[in-house]
Amino acid sequence: MGRSAARSMTVLAVAASMVSLGAAAPSATTPLVAPPPKTPVAVGHGGAVASVDPDASAAGIEVLRRGGNAVDAAVATAAALGVTEPYSAGIGGGGFLVHYDARSRTVHTIDGRETAPRSAGPGLFQENGKPIPFAEGQTSGLGVGTPGTPATWDTALDRWGSRSLGELLKPAERLAWHGFTVDATFRSQTEANQERFADFPDSAELFLPGGKPPVVGTVFKNPDLARTYQQIGRKGVSTLYRGDIAKDIVRTVRKPPVADGATRKVRPGDLTTWDLRAYETIDRAPTRVSYRGLDVYGMAPSSSGGTSVGEALNILERTDLAKAPQAQYLHRFIEASRIAFADRGRWVGDPAFEDVPVKELLSQRFADSRGCLIKADAVLTSPLAPGDPRRPVDCATTGKAAPTTFEGENTTHLTTADKWGNVVAYTLTIESTGGSGITVPGRGFLLNNELTDFSFAPADPAVHDPNLPGPSKRPRSSISPTIVLDEGRPVLALGSPGGATIITTVLQTLTGRLDRGLPLVEAIAAPRASQRNQTTTELEPALWNSSLRADLEKIGHAFRQNPEIGAATGIERLPDGRWLAAAEKVRRGGGSAMVVRPSGTP
Repeated sequence: MGRSAARSMTVLAVAASMVSLGAAAPSATTPLVAPPPKTPVAVGHGGAVASVDPDASAAGIEVLRRGGNAVDAAVATAAALGVTEPYSAGIGGGGFLVHYDARSRTVHTIDGRETAPRSAGPGLFQENGKPIPFAEGQTSGLGVGTPGTPATWDTALDRWGSRSLGELLKPAERLAWHGFTVDATFRSQTEANQERFADFPDSAELFLPGGKPPVVGTVFKNPDLARTYQQIGRKGVSTLYRGDIAKDIVRTVRKPPVADGATRKVRPGDLTTWDLRAYETIDRAPTRVSYRGLDVYGMAPSSSGGTSVGEALNILERTDLAKAPQAQYLHRFIEASRIAFADRGRWVGDPAFEDVPVKELLSQRFADSRGCLIKADAVLTSPLAPGDPRRPVDCATTGKAAPTTFEGENTTHLTTADKWGNVVAYTLTIESTGGSGITVPGRGFLLNNELTDFSFAPADPAVHDPNLPGPSKRPRSSISPTIVLDEGRPVLALGSPGGATIITTVLQTLTGRLDRGLPLVEAIAAPRASQRNQTTTELEPALWNSSLRADLEKIGHAFRQNPEIGAATGIERLPDGRWLAAAEKVRRGGGSAMVVRPSGTP
């Protein structure tokens, strides 16, 4: 076991021994030596886990070590992330899971996206015909969708798991009881939410001990969440959709518990027990494109990840990116992203409400008709009008251009693999950092603000918007869990948080690894650009400060700086059969890659 894994499992083991001995849990003010170290790359046999957090990755590794499979490990890791990364994920949110089954050599997906109340209409976020301020949708009951994460775990385990949910929740339950070490990222995210959390008594009590963010190096405990996990493990996820937890969620959404003296306008939502009772995950056929002779599988709508990444790859297929100079590589990547976002804005929404032409969006014919817009010495103008995938015309656009609507940027991604060759790429979220800011009283988890991923109003009234709210509708997502196969066997799996930047992060990482030949950990660490059919392209500081920016500006590109784009994790199957797990070196404080039996470097 690697040093990071050993340290994390020691934390869990100590916590478990304290339970058995009846010892008191560490005080939230007890200083520890340091947060567990994070290792961004690990290589070995027996399976692998990559996530943003060492305690969460260790939970997944322990499941694999005890004979569990990739799905079991993914659920255990996700549950632990609900403890250690509560501002990005948890049972109050939703997500998308892509699974490779080694026995059948097939890829399957689960759409666990949150849904709007059945009372929702296109004007959900409007008042007197005008959109309300984003903050009033974000920090409110109005923005809360029916959670899909617990149902996703239940569905995945029923389809492909080998362990019970109750067993897989135990590591996270212990972690919640006895705590994890606060690091700089957790503290800074708490500080960013301090004003919001202070307005909700249960959020303030949990996340602001003594009225302030927890200090780095102290233990953060969440006994309410431990009890909630314990109840779900004992009674099943039905208790969250039909039982006591469901009633608590609905009560909190319909009458958010606001602190006395708070001046924030907190709008109530209209979520009902019927909405929770009626919730179901959806088995979707994955998206698939061929790229450089490999099969790239992704998530179909209601996520736009699979169609957008797939379309951009099809556009880039016609260019030899391996031999292109770095500036031309980035130019082509930026322009392919711009085009894919123009088309997603017009065509992609919840397929239960919209006629989404998935097959046509992913056709090479359509990609070629759009790719011919790209010139080596010129830049397309945003907002770019969409094409028509049903009737593609070379180098043509269709209809009127509309700006890309806003999408929140916080989520988390994990990737797992097992000794049998099964693989999971799973991205889960509560939307904004800290979600709605509202903790369900007595339950220890934050509610999502996922409905703010809907367009509050059309960007242009003259342009059809497929992402307006609707009854029981799923808001469009950019989540892009991706699995790459070579002749039916896994080569690579990855994903990232980051809102709409998820698509460009996954696309850039894929091309960095498959075209530019970067090792996976370096493809993840490479400085990022993100173009989403906007007038300027976002650049991380390393690109902003490089000569490449000047080279691209000479062509006509315009840029703005973004301090951090995405936080990817991935897994690669090496030619000798070993697994390589990779995570961020720096972003979000670095990620945590682990394998069951380490065996040197690649």
